[in-house]
Amino acid sequence: MSQSNHILAETLPVMEAFYTLQGEGAHQGKAAYFIRLGGCDVGCVWCDVKESWDANVHPQKDIDAIVEDALNAVPEWQQDRVNQSPIAVVTGGEPLMHQLNPLTIMLKSAGFRTHIETSGSSAMSGLWDWVCLSPKKFKAPLPEVAGVADELKIIVYNKSDFAWGEKYAAKVNSRCQLFLQPEWSKAAEITPLIVEYIKANPKWQLSLQIHKYINVP
Repeated sequence: MSQSNHILAETLPVMEAFYTLQGEGAHQGKAAYFIRLGGCDVGCVWCDVKESWDANVHPQKDIDAIVEDALNAVPEWQQDRVNQSPIAVVTGGEPLMHQLNPLTIMLKSAGFRTHIETSGSSAMSGLWDWVCLSPKKFKAPLPEVAGVADELKIIVYNKSDFAWGEKYAAKVNSRCQLFLQPEWSKAAEITPLIVEYIKANPKWQLSLQIHKYINVP
């Protein structure tokens, strides 16, 4: 979807929103408010939130209400400290199917640090403090998204994914942090392979879905 096809909406299809710990990647273990938007045009066979794919089954919500819910969820002390600004993570589905400038402007005005988790398959929108790019073989990311990624997260499902991940490591900028994460259903098999790969290629780091191990959203 090109930028010109984005609709400047004051509502977005929200599947769910919740305050929890970031379970993956560079900000693992930090408190964060997640906003999961409906709609996805990538369709990973191993996706664990397939119910997010159809945007039409999720209620449209005013962006001011989305932000108000986020403020109500995080502790007030966190909102008052510049260095402890709460994190709001916009995820999906594929969040970049939506024009996210209005939402992120309002989130930042409310004091949030804005993070996005995206496959990069649609044009970039929104004002972001952190961009996590997790490219998928089912629909390649756009070069413009790879160029602004702060974090590259490769989901490893089989051995061929290591070479595939190196392809995208060559496309991101030099400051981008690189992560390899086992696909959850194959974690027991794949994690030892990732450990050995990182030992041989230490530019990569290991990402684990700790929220699933500790049983939080």
